[in-house]
Amino acid sequence: MIRPVASARTDRPILLVTSRVPPERVGALRALAERAPVEVAVFEGRNHHFTESVDDPGVPTHRVSQAEVLRLASARGRWRAVIAGTAGRIALPAAWRGARMAGTPFVLWSAMWHEPTTPAFVVARPMLRRIVRDADAVATYGAHVSAHVRALGGRRVHIAPQAVDPAVWVDPVATPRPPGSPFRITYVGRDAPGKGLEILLVAWRQTNLHEAIGAELTLLGPESASDAGLPGVRAHGPVPPDEVRAWLDGSDALCVPSERTASFLEPWGLVCNEALHRGVPVVATDAVGAAMGGLVRDGRNGRVVPASHPLELARALTALAMNPDTARALGDAGRRDVRPFTYDAWAAGMVAAVQDAEQHAT
Repeated sequence: MIRPVASARTDRPILLVTSRVPPERVGALRALAERAPVEVAVFEGRNHHFTESVDDPGVPTHRVSQAEVLRLASARGRWRAVIAGTAGRIALPAAWRGARMAGTPFVLWSAMWHEPTTPAFVVARPMLRRIVRDADAVATYGAHVSAHVRALGGRRVHIAPQAVDPAVWVDPVATPRPPGSPFRITYVGRDAPGKGLEILLVAWRQTNLHEAIGAELTLLGPESASDAGLPGVRAHGPVPPDEVRAWLDGSDALCVPSERTASFLEPWGLVCNEALHRGVPVVATDAVGAAMGGLVRDGRNGRVVPASHPLELARALTALAMNPDTARALGDAGRRDVRPFTYDAWAAGMVAAVQDAEQHAT
């Protein structure tokens, strides 16, 4: 039975529980705040982002421990809804249990499209599955996550598409590249398990692109030792977003070679959005959420290859390097395809999930 939602509840703020707030999330939170009052509970957790967390997310913020989430979420009559991400072994169950104690609609915000096989996750799996099935609604990163959630019994699933700051990635005009610039492939990310950097370097050796046409591979994020002294490869270490943008503007392709590990499967990969906004095609593996979630499409705005297969990756990179007109056409299509992935679209998806949760709260 669908119950009417009291108008008084919509005046209450939404509580969003998350670990860290990277810079690219600030605009999304502000877009959400324009649609509904929102407060954020931020706890310290493992950092999976290329950038560090910001001190001011731009909305009212509670700095809490994971254990303190329960007290905050269980405040009866305080919140319109409680939204919690999948990060935090204690924070997610605490947010869910607190919402249930207070009779507040609960929305799971999920980035997961697989179940890790680590011992810790195996222990936590029954609880996570219970939360997925019990949530009044679920907001997801994309279609790939939605399919996983439904397979676990999740209901009322809404997509809140991933987006990046237009002031950084859309509005600035690119500086024209000098004539005769070498074909450049760029990697942006950490040198960490699951990111596939070693696979990329093996694939680079197999292409012989530097020896054949003078192509270059630029690594943004990994330290200088990560280039393994390979011809045409140069690692620049971590760089700020404006420098990443400049490097992308001077690139012919972005490579996102992520692979699956026992604990990690790339939830999305915002660098794909960044590159496509700059008209740069993306070569990604099928272990990248942006590819399996519908943004990066093989043969339309990039290439999608099997994860952990350096030869397939080498072939895709070589094909673009030997056909730069094709690379430019893919990049032009990508610039069009990424336009709907906005902060407003993310906020709309989150609000839709909240409204659905209010109508069907258990």
